[in-house]
Amino acid sequence: MPDFRSPDFLIGHVQHTLAFYDGRSLDPSGGFFHFFKDDGTVYDRRTRHLVSSTRFVFNNATAWRRFGRPEHLAATRHGLEFLQRAHAHPQGGYLWELDWHEGRAQVRDGTHYCYGLAFVLLAHAHAAMAGVDEARAGIESTWQLLERHFWEPRHQLYANEATADWAVSPYRGQNANMHACEAMMAAFEATGDAKYLDRAATLAQAIALRQADLTGGRVWEHFHEDWSVDADHNRGNRADIFKPWGFQTGHLTEWAKLLLQLEGLLAGRGVETGWMLPRAQSLFEAAMRHGWDAELGGLVYGFDPEGALYDGDKYFWVQAESFAAAALLAVRTGESRYRDWYDRIWDYAWRHMVDHEHGAWFRILSRDNRKLGDEKSPAGKTDYHTMGACHDVLRALGA
Repeated sequence: MPDFRSPDFLIGHVQHTLAFYDGRSLDPSGGFFHFFKDDGTVYDRRTRHLVSSTRFVFNNATAWRRFGRPEHLAATRHGLEFLQRAHAHPQGGYLWELDWHEGRAQVRDGTHYCYGLAFVLLAHAHAAMAGVDEARAGIESTWQLLERHFWEPRHQLYANEATADWAVSPYRGQNANMHACEAMMAAFEATGDAKYLDRAATLAQAIALRQADLTGGRVWEHFHEDWSVDADHNRGNRADIFKPWGFQTGHLTEWAKLLLQLEGLLAGRGVETGWMLPRAQSLFEAAMRHGWDAELGGLVYGFDPEGALYDGDKYFWVQAESFAAAALLAVRTGESRYRDWYDRIWDYAWRHMVDHEHGAWFRILSRDNRKLGDEKSPAGKTDYHTMGACHDVLRALGA
């Protein structure tokens, strides 16, 4: 097995994953293709999803900053132009899903999602950090969209979704706010404007502390309009990947990672951060206690309020976010248990999730670690999580 803690290994793994997408993901007519079989075959050339469109910008912008290859900078600009033009919503904002054919876009889903805008903000921020100056205006304009249509000052959180003409739904969710927190930190790093960092801190305290305390210190996914817990939303429905029921192993560890990153950015700014490390530790420990499959290895997708297994499938992003959280906890505390978890999670991923033949990671395995299909990267999966996790660990190591 490789030395998973080595910066050289992590850099090499990012390159190996990028190689799966480089040369086949970029569509010269606009944007990127979003659907890939295990061997890299594109099986849907027309569907374009906002999440993939934004994440490909992130992938190429971070690759340019890490490796300095001109093709990644060109792909960043190419993806950003498609995002701003093809995904432009007639009522303002960005189209969630479209049909792209012969250089023209047809609307498939015009719903406005805070989750989507969070990734629009993330894409613009990372493009700006990559030196794409035309991305900077998009940071501020996306902030304004979120502020105008989704921000709820009373609750210090964002609403979740709205119709095409901006009628806001009563559903509230933590997932959009978690990724908004991530995007706000990136916007701060790109601009130096403290309003983004302040908003990230506000979101973190509202979800990872106040709302989590409603459910025993663990982050629940679904809420009513008044931000009271909705214990039944999507119970038994595993088809909605953006609104899964139960405690999500990967979201607990993703919040642990974000809290530690936020703590670092807030250092010396007079903001109370003393709660962040203890909460990051408790979230990570809950995820390992209830989410680690001691029999078959790997982290399961979700567990119920009593801590019993709810969804035993093994998702790629859960493993990636969890090894990143373990690494940041190890660096922050110096405790060997986190280094051990980092190695254990990577060992599982290396044996089962990484496609050593074609590159990138398989998207989902059954509980007994069998592939459930040959669709490696449908819309939404660009290996943003896996490469992003490697970049996060490299930053934590100072590499």
